This record gives sequence, C-alpha cells and structure tokens, in this order.
Amino acid sequence: MWTVIIAVITLIVGLVVGFIGGVFYLRSQMTKMQSNPEMLAKMAKQMGYNMNKQQLSKAQQMMKQQNFNKKGRK
Repeated sequence: MWTVIIAVITLIVGLVVGFIGGVFYLRSQMTKMQSNPEMLAKMAKQMGYNMNKQQLSKAQQMMKQQNFNKKGRK
C-alpha cells in the first residue's frame, strides 16, 4: 500500500518539477530569440513559416514590447 502512495506522490512531484523546469527553459529561449534573429527565423521555419527580414524585425519588436510590459506590471 505504501509503495503505491509513494509512487503516486513521486509522479506528481516529478510532473510539477518538470513543468516548472520547462517554463524556465522556454522563457530563457524566448529572451535569447529577442536578440538573435537567426534563432527566431529557425523557430519560424520549424513551424512552417518563412519570414523575411521585415517580418523578423517586427516579431522581435513585438517580443521585446511584451517582455517590457511584463516587467512593468511587477
């Protein structure tokens, strides 16, 4: 009985820690993309979009604006 309880608790803790780790990793990647247009273009291409330089600069500008607005709310 205790082995089942411990297994369920371990599973829940693992899921929570994995989710939190994934969120921090994704945030760090998004901040890197703000300053690296090649990385942003690569991500867009993986999603099936081909972006020209004007679209890339606009996407970077939008990402920087969203990041600034989040910092201003805190």
